[in-house]
Amino acid sequence: MNESAAPRGRAKRRPKTSDGGGHPVTQGRFLEEDVEVDCDVVIVGSGASGAAVACELAEAGQDVVVVEEGGYFRPEQYGAMRPSETLRHLFRDGGLTFVVGLDESPMVNMTMGRCVGGSSVLTGGVCFRIPGFILKNWREQQGLSMFTEEELEPAYRAVEAATHIEQVPLSMRSESTNVFGVGAERMGYELKPMHRNTKDCNGCGRCNFGCPHGAKMSVDIAYSPRALRAGARVFSDFRVDSLITKGARAAGVEGRIYNAPGLRKPGGAFRIHAKRVVMAAGAYNTPGLLRRFGLGKQSGQVGRNMTVHPGFRMMARFDRKLEGWKGALQSAFADAYEDQRITLTALYVPPGVLAATMKGIGPEHIEKAEGIPNLSIFGGMVHDDPGGRLHHLLGKTFSTYRMSARDREAMYTITRVMAETYFAAGAREVYLPVLGMAPVSSMDDLRKIDFRSIPAKRYECSSQHPLGTTRMGVTAEHSVVDPDGRAWELDELYVVDGGIVPSSLGVNPQQAIMTLATRIAWKLRERPLPTW
Repeated sequence: MNESAAPRGRAKRRPKTSDGGGHPVTQGRFLEEDVEVDCDVVIVGSGASGAAVACELAEAGQDVVVVEEGGYFRPEQYGAMRPSETLRHLFRDGGLTFVVGLDESPMVNMTMGRCVGGSSVLTGGVCFRIPGFILKNWREQQGLSMFTEEELEPAYRAVEAATHIEQVPLSMRSESTNVFGVGAERMGYELKPMHRNTKDCNGCGRCNFGCPHGAKMSVDIAYSPRALRAGARVFSDFRVDSLITKGARAAGVEGRIYNAPGLRKPGGAFRIHAKRVVMAAGAYNTPGLLRRFGLGKQSGQVGRNMTVHPGFRMMARFDRKLEGWKGALQSAFADAYEDQRITLTALYVPPGVLAATMKGIGPEHIEKAEGIPNLSIFGGMVHDDPGGRLHHLLGKTFSTYRMSARDREAMYTITRVMAETYFAAGAREVYLPVLGMAPVSSMDDLRKIDFRSIPAKRYECSSQHPLGTTRMGVTAEHSVVDPDGRAWELDELYVVDGGIVPSSLGVNPQQAIMTLATRIAWKLRERPLPTW
């Protein structure tokens, strides 16, 4: 929407929730009237990037408003939920968003958060700095000369302090991880300790469904309370539909509130007038909003270049009980195959969720589920090429993914290496990530499998790491934003989420996203705000 003139000094209203709970977040579902407020900066999205930027700018004295499409759940609320409840209330599409595989590519289950705190609430807490060779590629191949380890060091340290990133001790490794480690040692490679944003973790293995003990320092715990104490306002259940512009600059956002009677549907309306607009809705969602705003035509890059770190989970059955859910969900990783663009990582799934995914019907399914205490799980992900693309039709987003030939080779290698590692560890049988394939019971049987003859669409594939859909660059012809997150096509519009990452990272991106967002926030607090 174009706003010809925004009066200065517009009265700011601070709507209150009508549930009487005194929550620090204004929950749109309880509002009975439309909302119109002024601020210095409006941030769309409350996840890893949005919360970090909100905190930095609010503590610098700027008047910040954060709008979040999803609902607000306090840590003690989501911590008490069953996994099925978490999927229903905190995940986008109930965890059932799929990226359509084109040609010889698997379907990818893309899980994302839709709540205050975003996907940060629902990750395993894994944190990696951006690998040095990735930064080198950015400098040499994409002209991003400013991205060096030294230049990013202050932002790294700020994020690590704010979110309490620490090394997972050996004592927190589950038996599921330990048996894989035995196989790795026999195969000639090692597991390395993971770093996670945790404090006083007791290893309950529930990280991906919201920590029940408040031990994971997700951004709703690490950043949002600081932002709120500094005066920021957070509105949940607010769906942004349009951008308010004033001349050649962004001047706010407007949309609908999920407060209609009965089922949560759009009801009331809101308008947030701002001097600066920051998009932090995530690599999967920001492109649709930008296109809805009419942006992206200059470079043609909005919604393109998506990388997803396609991930593959493998299970193995042992003769003894492992009870792999006892211990840190993700405690170790292996980079021994980094030259083949592969990272192997420990993981586990809560038994209730795992049981629901076991093969078979009736008695066969029961038998498989009863064997869960003897199962080990490990995963691997590919440092992939930018084969994903977002499409938008009638206000809806869907996505496609075309895996490159070398990515498929990496997929085959992940499957073979993890299976060989499990057999080296003494596994009785191994469950390959191939739909409809019976368990493999020996190394000899494994060697007989021609992985390249298996259709890629039969591979069970998942992702939590969409990146690159609004990539940064040094020219407007090949990127969506500049190295400081500033949109090429509209003044005072910034993008700070994972969409700006110009390539796959090969490792979990949470810390990278928070670091890049922090770097941009520091530049924004020094950049004068426009007047009304």
